[in-house]
Amino acid sequence: MIKKIICLLFLGILINCSSNDNINNNDNNKVLIEPEILYQIAINSFDNEYIDLARDQFLEIKKLFPLSNEAIQSEIMVAFIDYVKMDYQKSILNYQRIIAKYPSHKDLDYFYYMIAMCNYEQLQNEALDGIYNKKALYSFNQVVTRFPESKYAKDSRQKIILINSNIAAKHMEIGRFYLNNRNHIAALNRFKIVVNDFEITKFTPEALYRMVETYYEMGLYEDSYKTAALLGYNYPDSKWYKESYNLVKHIDSNETVLKKIRNFFDG
Repeated sequence: MIKKIICLLFLGILINCSSNDNINNNDNNKVLIEPEILYQIAINSFDNEYIDLARDQFLEIKKLFPLSNEAIQSEIMVAFIDYVKMDYQKSILNYQRIIAKYPSHKDLDYFYYMIAMCNYEQLQNEALDGIYNKKALYSFNQVVTRFPESKYAKDSRQKIILINSNIAAKHMEIGRFYLNNRNHIAALNRFKIVVNDFEITKFTPEALYRMVETYYEMGLYEDSYKTAALLGYNYPDSKWYKESYNLVKHIDSNETVLKKIRNFFDG
Protein backbone atom coordinates (compact mmCIF):
# COMPACT_ATOMS: atom_id res chain seq x y z
CA MET A 1 0.00 0.00 0.00
CA ILE A 2 2.79 2.43 0.91
CA LYS A 3 4.56 1.60 -2.34
CA LYS A 4 1.41 2.45 -4.32
CA ILE A 5 1.10 5.76 -2.50
CA ILE A 6 4.72 6.65 -3.28
CA CYS A 7 4.20 5.74 -6.95
CA LEU A 8 1.06 7.85 -7.18
CA LEU A 9 2.70 10.79 -5.45
CA PHE A 10 5.70 10.70 -7.74
CA LEU A 11 3.46 10.28 -10.78
CA GLY A 12 1.29 13.19 -9.71
CA ILE A 13 4.30 15.44 -9.39
CA LEU A 14 5.58 14.37 -12.81
CA ILE A 15 2.18 15.19 -14.33
CA ASN A 16 2.46 18.65 -12.83
CA CYS A 17 5.93 18.92 -14.34
CA SER A 18 4.53 18.08 -17.80
CA SER A 19 1.60 20.45 -17.35
CA ASN A 20 3.95 23.29 -16.61
CA ASP A 21 5.49 22.98 -20.07
CA ASN A 22 2.21 24.24 -21.50
CA ILE A 23 1.09 26.61 -18.72
CA ASN A 24 2.72 29.73 -17.38
CA ASN A 25 4.31 28.79 -14.10
CA ASN A 26 2.62 30.06 -10.96
CA ASP A 27 4.09 29.86 -7.48
CA ASN A 28 2.10 26.76 -6.44
CA ASN A 29 3.08 24.71 -9.48
CA LYS A 30 6.68 25.85 -9.24
CA VAL A 31 6.93 24.35 -5.77
CA LEU A 32 5.70 21.02 -7.10
CA ILE A 33 8.26 20.77 -9.87
CA GLU A 34 11.33 21.49 -7.76
CA PRO A 35 13.86 18.66 -8.26
CA GLU A 36 14.56 18.68 -4.54
CA ILE A 37 11.05 17.36 -3.90
CA LEU A 38 11.38 14.55 -6.44
CA TYR A 39 14.81 13.68 -5.06
CA GLN A 40 13.47 13.45 -1.52
CA ILE A 41 10.66 11.17 -2.67
CA ALA A 42 13.23 8.91 -4.39
CA ILE A 43 15.35 8.89 -1.24
CA ASN A 44 12.29 7.92 0.80
CA SER A 45 11.62 5.07 -1.60
CA PHE A 46 15.20 3.89 -1.17
CA ASP A 47 15.05 4.21 2.62
CA ASN A 48 11.87 2.16 2.65
CA GLU A 49 13.67 -0.52 0.58
CA TYR A 50 11.71 0.04 -2.62
CA ILE A 51 14.99 -0.28 -4.46
CA ASP A 52 13.76 -0.74 -8.03
CA LEU A 53 11.21 2.04 -7.63
CA ALA A 54 13.87 4.38 -6.24
CA ARG A 55 16.18 3.60 -9.15
CA ASP A 56 13.45 4.49 -11.65
CA GLN A 57 12.72 7.69 -9.77
CA PHE A 58 16.36 8.75 -9.75
CA LEU A 59 16.58 8.06 -13.48
CA GLU A 60 13.50 10.21 -14.06
CA ILE A 61 15.10 13.09 -12.15
CA LYS A 62 18.15 12.83 -14.40
CA LYS A 63 15.88 13.00 -17.42
CA LEU A 64 13.76 15.94 -16.22
CA PHE A 65 16.47 18.06 -14.60
CA PRO A 66 19.78 17.08 -16.26
CA LEU A 67 21.60 20.22 -15.14
CA SER A 68 20.52 20.16 -11.51
CA ASN A 69 22.56 19.08 -8.51
CA GLU A 70 19.85 16.51 -7.87
CA ALA A 71 20.59 14.97 -11.27
CA ILE A 72 24.23 14.43 -10.25
CA GLN A 73 23.19 12.98 -6.91
CA SER A 74 20.67 10.78 -8.70
CA GLU A 75 23.41 9.39 -10.93
CA ILE A 76 25.42 8.55 -7.83
CA MET A 77 22.42 6.87 -6.22
CA VAL A 78 21.71 4.83 -9.35
CA ALA A 79 25.30 3.54 -9.30
CA PHE A 80 25.00 2.73 -5.60
CA ILE A 81 21.67 0.93 -6.09
CA ASP A 82 23.29 -1.23 -8.77
CA TYR A 83 26.00 -2.05 -6.21
CA VAL A 84 23.36 -2.91 -3.58
CA LYS A 85 21.64 -5.19 -6.10
CA MET A 86 25.05 -6.82 -6.78
CA ASP A 87 24.87 -5.78 -10.43
CA TYR A 88 28.55 -4.99 -10.16
CA GLN A 89 29.38 -4.48 -13.82
CA LYS A 90 26.57 -1.98 -14.26
CA SER A 91 27.60 -0.21 -11.07
CA ILE A 92 31.23 0.03 -12.21
CA LEU A 93 30.18 1.48 -15.57
CA ASN A 94 27.98 4.06 -13.86
CA TYR A 95 30.74 5.13 -11.47
CA GLN A 96 33.19 5.35 -14.36
CA ARG A 97 30.78 7.59 -16.26
CA ILE A 98 30.41 9.81 -13.20
CA ILE A 99 34.21 10.11 -12.87
CA ALA A 100 34.49 11.02 -16.56
CA LYS A 101 31.69 13.62 -16.33
CA TYR A 102 32.70 15.16 -13.01
CA PRO A 103 36.49 14.79 -12.64
CA SER A 104 36.59 17.49 -9.95
CA HIS A 105 33.72 16.18 -7.86
CA LYS A 106 34.30 16.43 -4.10
CA ASP A 107 33.50 12.72 -3.67
CA LEU A 108 35.86 11.45 -6.36
CA ASP A 109 37.67 9.27 -3.81
CA TYR A 110 34.37 7.59 -2.98
CA PHE A 111 33.69 6.77 -6.64
CA TYR A 112 37.08 5.10 -7.04
CA TYR A 113 36.56 3.26 -3.76
CA MET A 114 33.16 1.95 -4.87
CA ILE A 115 34.64 0.65 -8.13
CA ALA A 116 37.22 -1.17 -6.04
CA MET A 117 34.52 -2.60 -3.78
CA CYS A 118 32.55 -3.85 -6.78
CA ASN A 119 35.62 -5.80 -7.90
CA TYR A 120 36.48 -6.90 -4.38
CA GLU A 121 33.05 -8.37 -3.72
CA GLN A 122 33.40 -10.54 -6.81
CA LEU A 123 36.43 -12.32 -5.36
CA GLN A 124 35.80 -15.98 -4.75
CA ASN A 125 38.55 -18.21 -3.43
CA GLU A 126 42.13 -18.60 -4.53
CA ALA A 127 41.36 -21.65 -6.68
CA LEU A 128 39.27 -19.64 -9.13
CA ASP A 129 40.21 -17.24 -11.91
CA GLY A 130 42.16 -14.35 -10.44
CA ILE A 131 40.84 -11.61 -12.74
CA TYR A 132 39.00 -9.84 -9.93
CA ASN A 133 42.04 -10.10 -7.69
CA LYS A 134 43.94 -8.01 -10.22
CA LYS A 135 41.10 -5.58 -10.85
CA ALA A 136 40.39 -5.04 -7.15
CA LEU A 137 44.10 -4.63 -6.37
CA TYR A 138 44.46 -2.05 -9.12
CA SER A 139 41.33 -0.18 -8.00
CA PHE A 140 42.30 0.01 -4.32
CA ASN A 141 45.80 1.13 -5.31
CA GLN A 142 44.13 3.93 -7.27
CA VAL A 143 42.41 5.08 -4.07
CA VAL A 144 45.61 4.93 -2.01
CA THR A 145 47.74 6.62 -4.68
CA ARG A 146 45.30 9.35 -5.71
CA PHE A 147 43.77 10.03 -2.31
CA PRO A 148 46.26 9.02 0.41
CA GLU A 149 44.49 11.18 3.03
CA SER A 150 41.00 9.99 2.13
CA LYS A 151 38.82 8.33 4.74
CA TYR A 152 38.68 5.40 2.31
CA ALA A 153 42.48 5.04 2.10
CA LYS A 154 42.87 3.07 5.34
CA ASP A 155 40.32 0.44 4.37
CA SER A 156 41.80 0.31 0.88
CA ARG A 157 45.24 -0.48 2.33
CA GLN A 158 43.73 -3.26 4.45
CA LYS A 159 41.93 -4.65 1.43
CA ILE A 160 45.18 -4.61 -0.55
CA ILE A 161 46.80 -6.81 2.10
CA LEU A 162 43.89 -9.25 1.93
CA ILE A 163 43.96 -9.35 -1.86
CA ASN A 164 47.71 -9.96 -1.90
CA SER A 165 47.15 -12.86 0.49
CA ASN A 166 44.46 -14.16 -1.84
CA ILE A 167 46.80 -13.97 -4.84
CA ALA A 168 49.64 -15.57 -2.89
CA ALA A 169 47.32 -18.39 -1.82
CA LYS A 170 46.47 -19.04 -5.44
CA HIS A 171 50.14 -19.24 -6.42
CA MET A 172 50.78 -21.60 -3.50
CA GLU A 173 47.96 -23.92 -4.50
CA ILE A 174 49.16 -24.07 -8.09
CA GLY A 175 52.76 -24.52 -6.95
CA ARG A 176 51.80 -27.44 -4.70
CA PHE A 177 49.93 -29.01 -7.60
CA TYR A 178 52.99 -28.77 -9.83
CA LEU A 179 55.23 -30.13 -7.08
CA ASN A 180 52.96 -33.11 -6.45
CA ASN A 181 53.07 -33.83 -10.18
CA ARG A 182 56.87 -33.48 -10.24
CA ASN A 183 56.76 -30.43 -12.52
CA HIS A 184 59.58 -28.89 -10.55
CA ILE A 185 60.43 -25.83 -12.67
CA ALA A 186 56.82 -24.68 -12.80
CA ALA A 187 56.50 -25.25 -9.06
CA LEU A 188 59.64 -23.24 -8.31
CA ASN A 189 58.39 -20.34 -10.42
CA ARG A 190 55.18 -20.15 -8.39
CA PHE A 191 56.94 -20.32 -5.02
CA LYS A 192 59.46 -17.69 -6.11
CA ILE A 193 56.62 -15.32 -7.04
CA VAL A 194 55.26 -15.62 -3.50
CA VAL A 195 58.68 -15.01 -1.94
CA ASN A 196 59.61 -12.10 -4.22
CA ASP A 197 56.28 -10.35 -4.77
CA PHE A 198 54.19 -11.26 -1.72
CA GLU A 199 56.75 -11.50 1.05
CA ILE A 200 54.56 -9.70 3.58
CA THR A 201 51.90 -12.42 3.42
CA LYS A 202 51.66 -15.41 5.72
CA PHE A 203 52.59 -17.75 2.86
CA THR A 204 56.24 -16.74 2.55
CA PRO A 205 57.65 -19.26 5.08
CA GLU A 206 55.82 -22.13 3.42
CA ALA A 207 56.88 -20.93 -0.03
CA LEU A 208 60.52 -21.04 1.10
CA TYR A 209 60.03 -24.52 2.51
CA ARG A 210 58.44 -25.70 -0.74
CA MET A 211 61.46 -24.32 -2.58
CA VAL A 212 63.70 -26.33 -0.25
CA GLU A 213 61.59 -29.40 -0.99
CA THR A 214 61.61 -28.78 -4.74
CA TYR A 215 65.38 -28.27 -4.93
CA TYR A 216 65.82 -31.42 -2.85
CA GLU A 217 63.73 -33.48 -5.26
CA MET A 218 65.66 -32.04 -8.22
CA GLY A 219 68.96 -33.03 -6.62
CA LEU A 220 70.05 -29.40 -6.29
CA TYR A 221 71.20 -29.90 -2.72
CA GLU A 222 73.29 -26.74 -2.45
CA ASP A 223 70.29 -24.60 -3.39
CA SER A 224 68.12 -26.64 -1.08
CA TYR A 225 70.10 -26.04 2.10
CA LYS A 226 70.84 -22.40 1.18
CA THR A 227 67.11 -21.78 0.91
CA ALA A 228 66.59 -23.65 4.17
CA ALA A 229 69.18 -21.38 5.79
CA LEU A 230 67.36 -18.32 4.48
CA LEU A 231 64.12 -19.65 5.95
CA GLY A 232 65.79 -20.33 9.28
CA TYR A 233 67.31 -16.86 9.40
CA ASN A 234 64.07 -15.00 8.66
CA TYR A 235 61.52 -17.28 10.32
CA PRO A 236 63.31 -19.19 13.09
CA ASP A 237 60.09 -19.94 14.98
CA SER A 238 58.14 -21.17 11.97
CA LYS A 239 57.11 -24.80 11.69
CA TRP A 240 58.41 -24.64 8.11
CA TYR A 241 61.90 -23.95 9.46
CA LYS A 242 61.76 -27.22 11.40
CA GLU A 243 60.45 -29.10 8.37
CA SER A 244 63.27 -27.70 6.25
CA TYR A 245 65.91 -28.59 8.79
CA ASN A 246 64.63 -32.16 8.99
CA LEU A 247 64.66 -32.43 5.21
CA VAL A 248 68.10 -31.03 4.47
CA LYS A 249 69.70 -33.25 7.13
CA HIS A 250 69.20 -36.11 4.67
CA ILE A 251 70.97 -34.42 1.79
CA ASP A 252 74.25 -36.15 2.45
CA SER A 253 75.58 -38.28 5.26
CA ASN A 254 79.00 -36.71 4.77
CA GLU A 255 80.03 -34.90 7.97
CA THR A 256 81.37 -31.91 6.03
CA VAL A 257 78.03 -31.26 4.37
CA LEU A 258 76.13 -31.70 7.62
CA LYS A 259 78.48 -29.31 9.34
CA LYS A 260 77.92 -26.75 6.60
CA ILE A 261 74.17 -27.12 7.02
CA ARG A 262 74.37 -26.64 10.77
CA ASN A 263 76.51 -23.56 10.25
CA PHE A 264 73.78 -22.05 8.14
CA PHE A 265 71.23 -22.63 10.87
CA ASP A 266 73.29 -22.12 13.99
CA GLY A 267 76.01 -19.77 12.88
